[in-house]
Amino acid sequence: MGPRAISRKKEIDAAVADVREIEKHEGVTRASLDKIKQRLMRLAVRQDLFTASDYPPPAPGGKRNSCLYRVAEDPDHRFALYVNSSDGNYGTPAHNHTTWAVIVGVSGEELNRFYDRAQDGVREKGTAVVRQGTGVAFMPDDLHSIHIQAPLINFHMYGLALEELNRREYYKPEERAWKVFPPHSDIREAR
Repeated sequence: MGPRAISRKKEIDAAVADVREIEKHEGVTRASLDKIKQRLMRLAVRQDLFTASDYPPPAPGGKRNSCLYRVAEDPDHRFALYVNSSDGNYGTPAHNHTTWAVIVGVSGEELNRFYDRAQDGVREKGTAVVRQGTGVAFMPDDLHSIHIQAPLINFHMYGLALEELNRREYYKPEERAWKVFPPHSDIREAR
């Protein structure tokens, strides 16, 4: 492991240890998630350790325009931190996570739309752009969608690893129905 990789691991390990402590002492509340977001924003300042050459987006012409690299996860699948790398032209439907989630910008921009459930599906209630120095945090039942137009790198951290989230719901507007996301299966190991 070279000096950059050692430095990156040290920074990731320190951030995840701090996140563990925040949750341990404060539980899962909007206030504690804001502290987790602030801590991950401090990690994201180290843009030199999280570049597209370290975490390349999918090759052009593939099925996906975004990929997740697992950079931390506890043995019990808690405190999972991913680097999301996208070349743009990527989006998700409105969905929840069934665990807490924090997204923080490293480089580029990601539009997040926030929703409430409505009788006819979802009703948008706001937006935020995640970029360097900003982030968003979600309680387990909060709803959002992601919209990426250009290349980006950001952090996605979850209270429980994505492969373990088998009850995540998303809204499929063409069917006017809530569906369950299959567990995530295309995560690249980068620990």
